[in-house]
Amino acid sequence: MYILKYVLEDVFFLGGNAMSKMFYTFPAIKGLQAEEQYYTCMIPLGLLSKIFADTDNEVLPEFRAQRKLNEARIPEIKNYILNNRDSYVFSALAASIDGEIKFIPSKENEEIGVLEVDMKSRILINDGQHRKAAILAAIEEDDSLEQETIAVVLYKDKGLIRSQQMFTDLNKHAVTTSKSLNALYDSKDQCSIITKQVLKNVDFLNKYTDKEKDNLGKFSQMLFTLNNLVNANRRVVRSFELMNLSSEATVEFLIRYWNLVSQNINEWNDLERREISKKELRENFIITQGVAILSLGYLADYFFNHKEYLMEDYLPNLRNIDWSRNNLKSWLGCAIKPNGRINRTDSGINLTFLRIKSLIGLPVSDSEKVALERSKK
Repeated sequence: MYILKYVLEDVFFLGGNAMSKMFYTFPAIKGLQAEEQYYTCMIPLGLLSKIFADTDNEVLPEFRAQRKLNEARIPEIKNYILNNRDSYVFSALAASIDGEIKFIPSKENEEIGVLEVDMKSRILINDGQHRKAAILAAIEEDDSLEQETIAVVLYKDKGLIRSQQMFTDLNKHAVTTSKSLNALYDSKDQCSIITKQVLKNVDFLNKYTDKEKDNLGKFSQMLFTLNNLVNANRRVVRSFELMNLSSEATVEFLIRYWNLVSQNINEWNDLERREISKKELRENFIITQGVAILSLGYLADYFFNHKEYLMEDYLPNLRNIDWSRNNLKSWLGCAIKPNGRINRTDSGINLTFLRIKSLIGLPVSDSEKVALERSKK
C-alpha cells in the first residue's frame, strides 16, 4: 500500500527540466498477456486530450482501428459524470502506443513503477473512445475533473491490422447487461427505485416478474420483465415529479393502482387458481404482453391527472374485458397488427390504452374515437 501511495502521489510529473526530455511519466503496473508486456497507468483526465490521437470519423473503416465516434452518445455520458460527481465510475480505457516507452520499476516491487512515454508517441484508443470524448466534454463544464484519474491499459502498437484485431477481441465477447438487471441494480434512477418498492407490495407482480431478463422464453416461469414495469411507471413518476410530489406519494399511488389491476384481471386470477397455465396465458392472451403492460401504465397516469375519476370505481371493470388474442374486435389495429403479431409500437401502446379506457367506461374524446376507428382499417 505504501508503494502505491508513493507512486500515485509523488511520481507523476512531466519529465525532464523544462520538458527537455519530452516525455510523460505515469504511475504504472506492468503485466503480461500472450507473452507480451503491457502497462496499466493512472492518467489525469485533464491529459486525455493531449496524449490521445483524435478520432478521424472521415477515414474509411478499413483504415481505422475503432468504430466511428457517435456524437449522440456523448451528452448522455457527460451528464452521467456531472450529475453523479461524487459517485461516477468508469472502467479502464485500452489503447495502443506507437512510440518509445520505458518502464522503470520501483525498488520494492519490479511489477510496480513508472512508465515513461515519449511525447511524440501516437496513442490510439482501442476501447473507450466515447468515454474519453464525454470526459472531455464534462471537463469543459467542470474543470475540477482535470485532476482526477482514469486507468488506461497501454499495449505496444504493432500496426493497423493488430490494432483492428485488438478492437475486435475487446468487443466481440462483451455482453450488454439487460435493461431489467440495470434497473434492479440502479440506485439513482427514481423510476427504477420506485418500481422496485412497488413490486415488494404487489404480490402478483412480484411473484411473476423477471428481474434479470428483458425477453421471456416460451416456458419461462415469469410473465413480466422488470424493464417493462419500469417503463410502464415512468409517465406516472414524471407526473408526480412535475407536481413536486414526494416519491413516497408516488409509491403509495402505484401500489394502490397495481394491486387494483392485479385483483381485477380475470386471467391473472385464473392463473393463481391454476385454471390456466403460464404458457397458455402468454400465447393466447395479450394481458402479459409489453403492449398491455405499458398501456396500463398510460392508464395509471390518466387516473393521476384526472382525479375526478376514481380508480376504485373503474378498475373493477377490467373484469369485463376479453383479453384473448382472437378478440380482434377489440385489439385489431391496437394491440394486434393486421398480420396477427403483437403491436409494440408507440402508436400501438397508445391505441391499446384508448381501447382499455373506453372498455372500462372512461370518457373517450371525439379525436380519440376517430383514432380508434382508423386503427381498424
